[in-house]
Amino acid sequence: MPEPVPPIRQSHLELFFADLGPGLITGCADDDPSGISTYSMSGALFGYGLLWTALISFPLMVSVQMMCGRLGMVTGRGLAGVIRRRYSKWVLWGACSLLIVANVVNIAADLGGMADATQMLTGVNSLVWTPIYTVLIISFLFWSSYRQIARIFKWITLVLLAYVVTAFFARVDWHQALMATLLPHPVWSRDYVEVLVGILGTTISPYLFFWQASQEVEEERAMGRTLAQRRGATVLELRAMKVDVITGMFASNFIMYFIILTTAATLHAHGIVKIDTARQAAEALRPLAGNAAYLLFTLGLIGTGMLGVPVLAGSCAYAISEAAAWRGSLEKKPRGARKFYGVLGLAMALGLAIDFTGLDAIKMLFWSAVTNGVLAPPLILLILLLTSDSQVMGHQTSPTTERALGWVTFVLMAVAAATLLIA
Repeated sequence: MPEPVPPIRQSHLELFFADLGPGLITGCADDDPSGISTYSMSGALFGYGLLWTALISFPLMVSVQMMCGRLGMVTGRGLAGVIRRRYSKWVLWGACSLLIVANVVNIAADLGGMADATQMLTGVNSLVWTPIYTVLIISFLFWSSYRQIARIFKWITLVLLAYVVTAFFARVDWHQALMATLLPHPVWSRDYVEVLVGILGTTISPYLFFWQASQEVEEERAMGRTLAQRRGATVLELRAMKVDVITGMFASNFIMYFIILTTAATLHAHGIVKIDTARQAAEALRPLAGNAAYLLFTLGLIGTGMLGVPVLAGSCAYAISEAAAWRGSLEKKPRGARKFYGVLGLAMALGLAIDFTGLDAIKMLFWSAVTNGVLAPPLILLILLLTSDSQVMGHQTSPTTERALGWVTFVLMAVAAATLLIA
């Protein structure tokens, strides 16, 4: 009789990577073209002055995404699906409307940013590239899957590590940078508040809330679990989700910090305090890459755009499908989820239409981040109420620390948005 084969023992590193999923993808998608542009503007305009936001936003991002992930895992439904069952229709469609407005503007900005950077490299007008990127992304989503897109383009996003390396080639004033990181000195001006709202909006964005919850549900659907089987979450499942979210948010903030640092040391230090073109933004990478700076910048925008735009369009489709009780998923083919893919295609088409209005791509990237920052607080409030509600979560409501950080996030973003609107 053959001896039983001993189970394969996995190392701690293998177990760590095995736990990574929706949180890591969310973190990668968070550094989309809008984020890169906003961080670059921050470093150019205020130098090291806003480095502290990377430290502050990290725990806030983690708390909100943890609540969204917990909501999806415990209820077995996406965020819009839970809102539909707990609140009135006006609350449900109000939340979806906030998401759609923010996402369509963000899709337009990201497509425009990708096209503008490609024009810089090729000389071909950006209006030629925006429909090309739109068709390419829609084709991938309709005839492939987001998982396959992520497998391909997540490697291109590693180009963003060039900002980390550039910091050691540029003449960074490390003492000043450290002091600015640990001892914030806010400047109470409209420009400062705009950039602050933009940074908060591009790091803590509405589309990430819906995406995180929906993808936790998709992970369980992929295991063949029914709705009844998806309800509730074990301690080990929640722990794995926590590792995943923290890793994704750390990766996002790590890149954010170095983009601000690098642009401060290169652009701001040389008197470039206003970024009007993709070429100016790309100049931050020149100390490392020389003439290849434009190529690195373009690859970074294309890679993050190919990850981020599908998440933006997909979160619209998930939200509307859950709100209207349609069946749909990025894991299904269009034939079996026509309405879901119809919403996805419409969101992409609206974003493309905005790009043909003649708005400046760089400014649109920044203002899409500001739009996210203004529209996020009401959705964060809903998430806080839902994850604290025992009728929704049973005995698995969010822990006290998570809720406390969530309330800090809500208050900070609400105050920043209100200050911007009344200034």
